[in-house]
Amino acid sequence: MNKIRFRLVYNRKKKLNKLGKALIQVEVYQNRKKIYISSGIYVNPWQWDSCRSRIIRHPQAEELNRMLEEFMLELQWEELKCWKRGIPVNPSVFRNFRAQSHEEKVTFFHFGRNWVEQSARKETTKKNLLTTLDLLKNFHPYVEFSDITYSFLQEFENFMRQRMYETNTIAKHLRQLRTFINEAIKRGYMMAENYPFKNYQIKTTQSKHTFLLPEEIRKLEQLDLSLLSESLAHSLKAFLFCCYTGVRYSDFIHLNERNIVKVKGKKWLMFKTVKTDTEVSIPLYLLFQGKALVLLQEHKHDLNHFFHLKSNSSVNKDLKKIGLMAKIDKHFSFHTARHTNATLLIYNGAQITTVQKLLGHQSVKTTQGYSEIFSGTIIKDLKKCKF
Repeated sequence: MNKIRFRLVYNRKKKLNKLGKALIQVEVYQNRKKIYISSGIYVNPWQWDSCRSRIIRHPQAEELNRMLEEFMLELQWEELKCWKRGIPVNPSVFRNFRAQSHEEKVTFFHFGRNWVEQSARKETTKKNLLTTLDLLKNFHPYVEFSDITYSFLQEFENFMRQRMYETNTIAKHLRQLRTFINEAIKRGYMMAENYPFKNYQIKTTQSKHTFLLPEEIRKLEQLDLSLLSESLAHSLKAFLFCCYTGVRYSDFIHLNERNIVKVKGKKWLMFKTVKTDTEVSIPLYLLFQGKALVLLQEHKHDLNHFFHLKSNSSVNKDLKKIGLMAKIDKHFSFHTARHTNATLLIYNGAQITTVQKLLGHQSVKTTQGYSEIFSGTIIKDLKKCKF
């Protein structure tokens, strides 16, 4: 058997696209004849290890390498099937076979991952889209475009409900699935008349943001740090810093000492948000009695270490332990710090538009979702009234 050899080749034409990326191809070689088949995956030069023929230093390296391995296995399997049927195989025949059958062999997952990888969306958005694909794969390991019908959406929704997903989390995944389907229709993989969301309503509920009350924050501030491990203490201080400033986790971990800027002798925190690329300027000395400045002062010799926090999920596990130690009877996560900041600013009289600027929201409607009314606000407002 004169076997065909397959190997991965990167940037064969020595030319990058507009995004600075190049294509990964499969070289099909036999008897000094070779052809190249596109994998549909593009990466930057520094994300390709030519020695090991693997993608490295990429946010989805593991998933993309798995796709490449599956692609190679698929090619080898097609070769084996031809040999079993007694059909002589050479690169030319193989290329023709691929060209004729490629479109019908593209699965929803293969299309989805390739599209996300090649899109110019933010890395956080790409990660969210891939999370939906992974969840869909848990629901149904193999999905053809024709499988996605109104009934399929209902079954997927029920699958998530059985897993105890919240209504708005289910809605988020369904919206992201809709994004994939819209793109598939644009590219001709699905027919517009078969659009599964035509009569399908994505259900949502009004979000109720969790926030900490002033007395709960005091409990955290008064915790004896000597009782905490270094890791727990770091998570606690980072959380409190974000309660005082309203900074998101994704922005906190991208901060460094250059983001602390002096304006007329006063320290401000200035940065661009990762999520919306909005410029934010926070006068640290004016917020919550300058408590954020105290934390920065404690870490003045190694601010970059202070901002270098472990993963969001790991920090949330730390906060669960810290909440129990502080005897706070409320589940809260790192993002609760942002809700807490906005709610307490409004409670203390800050205008909604001011809070909008501090949080870096592009629309005041987004900020209004944080302006929870609790009993302290009602009492404070009524005391101002003259009856």
